[in-house]
Amino acid sequence: MNSTGAVSGVVIIYGVNQGMSLGLSKISTQYYMKDEQKLQPSEAQIYTGIIQLPWIVKPLWGLLTDTLPVIGYRRRPYFILAASAAQAVADVTIDACVTENSISHPSLASDMQSLCGVSSSVGQLIGFTISGFLVHLIGSKGVFGVLSIPAALVILIGMMLHEPFIHNVAYRQVGQKLLDACKAMWMALKCENVWRPCLYMYISLALSLHIHEGMFYWYTDAKDGPMFSKEIVGTISSVGAVGYLLGVLLYQNAFKNHPFRFVLFLSQLLVGALGLLDLILVSQVNLQFGIPDYVVAVCDTAISHMIGRLRWMPLLVLSSKLCPSGIEGTFFALLMSIDHVGSLTASWAGGLLLHTLNVTRTQFDSLWIAIVIRSFSRVLTIGLLFLVPSTDPSASILPTEMLNTKKGDDNSGTQKLEMAPLVTNVDQHLVDSRVQ
Repeated sequence: MNSTGAVSGVVIIYGVNQGMSLGLSKISTQYYMKDEQKLQPSEAQIYTGIIQLPWIVKPLWGLLTDTLPVIGYRRRPYFILAASAAQAVADVTIDACVTENSISHPSLASDMQSLCGVSSSVGQLIGFTISGFLVHLIGSKGVFGVLSIPAALVILIGMMLHEPFIHNVAYRQVGQKLLDACKAMWMALKCENVWRPCLYMYISLALSLHIHEGMFYWYTDAKDGPMFSKEIVGTISSVGAVGYLLGVLLYQNAFKNHPFRFVLFLSQLLVGALGLLDLILVSQVNLQFGIPDYVVAVCDTAISHMIGRLRWMPLLVLSSKLCPSGIEGTFFALLMSIDHVGSLTASWAGGLLLHTLNVTRTQFDSLWIAIVIRSFSRVLTIGLLFLVPSTDPSASILPTEMLNTKKGDDNSGTQKLEMAPLVTNVDQHLVDSRVQ
């Protein structure tokens, strides 16, 4: 696969289609729920979680890109179709490209994920910077119209990406291929080196309770709060995007060669502690020292986003190394789906927490309790780090049997499934491990 096309795809998908779109949509969605729909913070939190549901079915898109070529190509047509279908299809397809390159060049796995992170962060920075002003000028609904532009750019990737043409595609075998792919994924998940990190990723994300809607309402509606304007909210969010970028650069230059457990332990501890900065802001302790709310909010957002990205980067690198050959797109999509389920759990649990504590559009007396509970729950995941491999990012995690597949089947005209030898090899590996 041509590296230039893959890099261009990463920049457009992560930078423009995801990063900038997130920057534009997040704030407009928050104001739409608050001002147009008049939702309570807990309700907005629940609906925010529902938005993630399409991303949970990413393995379906991964199965299609791995098993069903369209007019002889596995990736290019899906980028074009994704422009009309959904961002998730484009996302899983570029994930497959990134994962393929990470497996074929293990030493570059961290660099590939860093490129994705930088592209996403720069896109978010641009999106968040202009989102507040756009919401003020054309309203939250008008911003949704602007979002059609990044989606249209996905079509360019389908034209720019170079990949080998697949001859004599056996479309009648698609059903069997899908069945074999599902079997291969199941056998891979039964491997201890795979399911343990998956379990950690889900629990660590699920315990990072989301109460950002409660904080957003306090930012903008609380009578004794800062009453930030749309422009200021956009500026604060853009600073968060800078924090994301700094987190990627920090990981790339200082932590990418450190063991997964060390980076996750340090970042998880800092994430829990830095969450208490929200407590300082809500309790207005900063005003007693003459520090404006805006300064605290900016520092809180920048630092928390930087550490959050530092925590997320090793999980992405780890995920790319858990993908068996032949089903890279499918399995990476499955791992990301697990992450989205964890995030959905955190969002709904946070909404339930806000509802239980009676945090409403006008009542924020118990918001500080939610902040303390969130910070404590984040630290709990440190006790689960034994589930994460203790190796460094450059080492191979999967058994050799799961990394070796027969090559050239598609090009030879037989169109055999790449996953077929994988199933046999994984079965044999599981038998050997039980005997030992």
